[in-house]
Amino acid sequence: MKKGLRIEVGQGMIPMQKNEPKPLTVMEVLGIETEEMTPERVVLKMPVDGRHHQPFGILHGGVSVVLAETAASLGAWMNCDREKETTVGLEINANHIRPKREGIVTAVAEPLHKGRTTMVWEIRIQDEEERLICVSRCTMAVVPLQEEKRKKE
Repeated sequence: MKKGLRIEVGQGMIPMQKNEPKPLTVMEVLGIETEEMTPERVVLKMPVDGRHHQPFGILHGGVSVVLAETAASLGAWMNCDREKETTVGLEINANHIRPKREGIVTAVAEPLHKGRTTMVWEIRIQDEEERLICVSRCTMAVVPLQEEKRKKE
């Protein structure tokens, strides 16, 4: 790969050098949108198109896992002391129930356990007809913010 090469993705560009503009987040690259975000429930929607396919033309299981962990991460973050803590993924599993070629999928994340240092979220990903595409469980760690990050804010 040539130094400074850009890869076009959707509407944006992903810079490949440190001195270029901030790169797109995974949510932006995949088109993930927040529909609802509370401490008890997170709902995300994502289109399914060529960006999301594995080589056989169906939704890549890894993309479903990204969607699931994003939903769990946002929900866990809503439940921590955001001035002192943040949340990071500790473990995730996913069962891929049915394929999806195109359209929209919706992830609904709800907490199974909300502890002081860990949280466990269940995420169900469904299609437009509410058929189950993937079910996932994600364990989130609650960790202290680094001192430098707290000073910048």
